[in-house]
Amino acid sequence: MKVIIAEKPDQGVTLASIFSTKKKQGYLEILPNELFPKGAYMTWAVGHLLQLAPPERYRPEWKQWKLETLPIIPDRFQYEVEKAKAKQFHIVKELLRKPEVTEIIHAGDAGREGELIVRNIIQMSGVKKPMKRLWISSLTPKAIEAGFRALLEENATRPLYEEAYARACADWIVGMNASRVYSILLKQKGMNDVFSAGRVQTPTLALIVKREKEIEQFRPEPFWEVLATFAINGKQYEGKWVKDGESRVNDQQLAEKIALFCAQKQAEVLDVKTERKVFQPPLLFNLSSLQATANKWYQFSPQKTLDVLQKLYQKGILSYPRSDSNYVTKGEAETFPDILQKLSQLPAYKPFFPLPTTTILHNKRYVNEKKVTDHYAIIPTEQVVDPDKLSADERNLYDLVVKRLLAAHYDDAIFDYTTVTTLVDGRATFLSKGKQQIQEGWRKIIVLHEEDDFLLPSLTEGERGKVVDVRVKESKTQPPKRYTEGQLITLMKTAGKFLENEALEKVLAKTEGLGTEATRAGIITMLKERKYIEVKKNQVYATDKAKVLIEAIGDKILASPEMTAKWEQRLNEIGEGKASASSFMEQVKKLAAKIVADALETSKTWEFTGIDTASIQRTTSKTTLGKSVGTCKYCGGTVLDKGEFYGCANYKKTKCSFTISKTILGKKISQTNVKKLLQHGKTDVIRGFKKGEKTFDAALVWDDNQKKVTFSFSKN
Repeated sequence: MKVIIAEKPDQGVTLASIFSTKKKQGYLEILPNELFPKGAYMTWAVGHLLQLAPPERYRPEWKQWKLETLPIIPDRFQYEVEKAKAKQFHIVKELLRKPEVTEIIHAGDAGREGELIVRNIIQMSGVKKPMKRLWISSLTPKAIEAGFRALLEENATRPLYEEAYARACADWIVGMNASRVYSILLKQKGMNDVFSAGRVQTPTLALIVKREKEIEQFRPEPFWEVLATFAINGKQYEGKWVKDGESRVNDQQLAEKIALFCAQKQAEVLDVKTERKVFQPPLLFNLSSLQATANKWYQFSPQKTLDVLQKLYQKGILSYPRSDSNYVTKGEAETFPDILQKLSQLPAYKPFFPLPTTTILHNKRYVNEKKVTDHYAIIPTEQVVDPDKLSADERNLYDLVVKRLLAAHYDDAIFDYTTVTTLVDGRATFLSKGKQQIQEGWRKIIVLHEEDDFLLPSLTEGERGKVVDVRVKESKTQPPKRYTEGQLITLMKTAGKFLENEALEKVLAKTEGLGTEATRAGIITMLKERKYIEVKKNQVYATDKAKVLIEAIGDKILASPEMTAKWEQRLNEIGEGKASASSFMEQVKKLAAKIVADALETSKTWEFTGIDTASIQRTTSKTTLGKSVGTCKYCGGTVLDKGEFYGCANYKKTKCSFTISKTILGKKISQTNVKKLLQHGKTDVIRGFKKGEKTFDAALVWDDNQKKVTFSFSKN
């Protein structure tokens, strides 16, 4: 008899659904059948049943956060059962130990984490029985049966376990030591909070803080452009004055002189250049590109996209979501005609049929065995569903994936880009640019969010006319834009080299990125939960807490995207059986010691000018919550720290409505500043208030006439 261990309960139920079963406590009994003549037990983890033991399990003195105990490096790592999941662990353990069980089938998710979760359980149970590996990329009945008929040998996926184990231990060592050393040292500077730091999260945060600084330090500068409207042989068009390739003029008077010179002057078409550009249909989705697209179109967070994809995978209608490949194998491509035929019957997709190309079997842009690693691209399975029968979120993602597959069977999109050079009075040069769609191709299916095409009239060199209108347009230079969550995923994938063009992923076949396809969304979620970033209207903002940590770390190795990316590559090599996990861990131990030494050295010169360090306190701690911060300006009662805001203690008795928000225009207002406001009527100058894209510095003052808090821009 065999025990099959899935990663999650619903996955276990789906895997067992092709057999007759009896429901038991924590598992299913599969009745004898062709594949399992003696029957089998189908059980499951509930995600991670085990976790790496905390420091005090190794040495009692490691429980307290003290500088003298750092770096913390266990001789040998230990796992322990999570208390909340102990019951399920014991059910799995008892099944594995049954005398009639002669073989184990590892049926965790076909990836690194799945490999680690199930192997850890088997190891912790102390059972040593032969093992096989179920490795499938979709949960359709057909795929499940095929997977059970073609089980892999245990050693085929063992390197992935070694990679995942090395990754978990490395993250523990770096995270434990970095978080402790910076939390202790920053507490000495008056910031009583936990500063979580880690091998992947900190370099990612450094990229966000870098962009935040660029925005804060940006000072807009005015510039002017001269725009002219030409009338030539009954045709009108607009052009922009240029000199040496630059259209911006930094002097308003000069811009007005150029405009005055050009008014009503003769104009001649000096040059007409047309360049034809061909845009191939986009690649099939991997997880990163799908997360970026879903964020751009629907403002889904990367984690939300992954969660919804997991549901669609569990339903058997999309393939494995945590894929890093944009390609499929020939075997998958051979299933496409059947999938497409089913899609053609659905009202949502009927208008796109018949497809210009009936098969992409021999198209290496999509079908390339060498480019498929553990999993192929995310595609719809043969279990086609009507998107209108799905929830709104599921429908949106399913639709994106389906349309990518349809677009792959369409022609290229072709555009002509025209540049016209117009000469005014033989001296002033103007440029006009236009775009015209020649062939719609795949854009019939995927409509891109962009400006409407600007069409130029048909012009030829030598045509003459005149300037019928000329104006000066004033503008200001714009600060760099904040990243969206979708762009952050792309940024992590390229280790800080931001690429807007998704097709460039093709060039980055061996990207040295931050994290993996499976972990990037979790890292962004973690940064939110730990109050390092805030997401407003899909824009990612760095908090003061984030700025303090990255300022403290400076240019040291912990914040280096390049270093982390190289580590990620080494971990991949462990997963491919090309590198040693033990030598990698020796490097990690040396790094932990260096991180501690770097922090101790740099802390002597730390300065956090311009950052509101007083606001960085554990707001939920007993030491601050409910603490008095001053006298109420309305009724003379006591103003208390109420967690999310400061409010009058008399609210319950007299309904006194006096409150001060803890966050005003993106800035946290510290207890220290509220005390000053209530006692002296004015805070210190607080830097970095944000209104729209603008930032400003101001003190908060109490206005007795209006009975409210206002801004003071006085330097006194």
